[in-house]
Amino acid sequence: MSKQDGSNRLVSSRDVDDSQANVLHVDLDAFFASASLLDRPDLLGKPVVIGHDSSRSVVTAATYEARRYGVHSAMPMTRAKQLCPNAIIIDGDFALYKRLSKQVMGILGDVSPDVEQLGTDEAFVFVAGARRLLGRPYDIAVGIRKRVREETGLVASIGAASNRFLAKLASMRSKPDGLLVIPHDEAVSFLHPQPVGALWGVGPAMERKLSRYGLRTIQDIAEMPLDRLQQLVGQASGLKLHQLAWGRDDRSDVVHREREKSIGHDHTFFQSVTGPEQLRSELLRLAEGVGRRVRRAELLARTITIKVRYDDFTTLTRSKTLPTGTDTTRTIAETSWALLEAMGPQPPVRLLGVTASSLEEPGHQASLFEDADFSDADWSTTERTVDALLERFGKDALRTASTLRMDEKREDFGRGDS
Repeated sequence: MSKQDGSNRLVSSRDVDDSQANVLHVDLDAFFASASLLDRPDLLGKPVVIGHDSSRSVVTAATYEARRYGVHSAMPMTRAKQLCPNAIIIDGDFALYKRLSKQVMGILGDVSPDVEQLGTDEAFVFVAGARRLLGRPYDIAVGIRKRVREETGLVASIGAASNRFLAKLASMRSKPDGLLVIPHDEAVSFLHPQPVGALWGVGPAMERKLSRYGLRTIQDIAEMPLDRLQQLVGQASGLKLHQLAWGRDDRSDVVHREREKSIGHDHTFFQSVTGPEQLRSELLRLAEGVGRRVRRAELLARTITIKVRYDDFTTLTRSKTLPTGTDTTRTIAETSWALLEAMGPQPPVRLLGVTASSLEEPGHQASLFEDADFSDADWSTTERTVDALLERFGKDALRTASTLRMDEKREDFGRGDS
């Protein structure tokens, strides 16, 4: 959930130039809070905080009225009550959030087959192929907002631009209840006045570091010589920040092209977690989803990557290239866990992701484990049998014990002390 409170809102008129704005970022406004108030109209317009009213609990979400006091997600509940003494605190309803999220993603799927879901409440929609049938990107976005409101009662803010990075920034600036298109020719003028914290990959620590060198706006980043910027923050980070500062996002291909290169899943926790058991169970669940998709595509993956995002939105990735390709959940899960363990004790984790890449056509599949009498190929055969059962009887027909325990714990997130 964004910490934005709507005071910086910017929206577009219908005559905006959207000729190259084929990427939409759809973001549900204060999703958890808004969903919780669908059956509580008496609380509309009031500072409502979602979470358990406990000294050890944290904020799951807050309405815009509460955000104006400085309340935001992942904040300790005691701090939220200090900032907003008149806050109304209510428990979350995660079954409701899941149902509404699925309904909204279905609406987006009706618009375009190219939808990249980022979390429970946001997604990229690539509309270049939908323009002939549905019209301009602006009109498509208006239609999405109308359907979401009429069919769910929720409000979606949408940003439209030529790439993901700009579209996501646009949706943030349009909140609440807005639509902002960034014309291609105006991208740089839109970007440069903004603080460096608006760049992907710049968390609070990086922002403080850049500020020490006098880099406070995106324009400052853009105008610094690339070699000097790389000296300050590293080769890869310097190049990435420089590209973003000029409005260039190398992930501009539509989602189905990207999936030919990698297959991944991630999960944003309703409340950040630190327990090794919860993290391991979530990695296993993510590995199961990735493994099924790799097998369905009849491919093998050579590289496994995990993504970890913390409460301060610092995001780290770790990767391992295997000696031979795999399509087994077992190998993907064990590799992911080994990568996480190697990172040491974890501060509160907001998001976990698992990605399989370096995809290749199947060949001989050797064993990666000591029990070579039951090889990866054997595991693959067993897991394909499980896949077939899941296709026939539904995804809950067979579940690992650890993921079942994780699902049970999810039911308690936000309702008990944590």
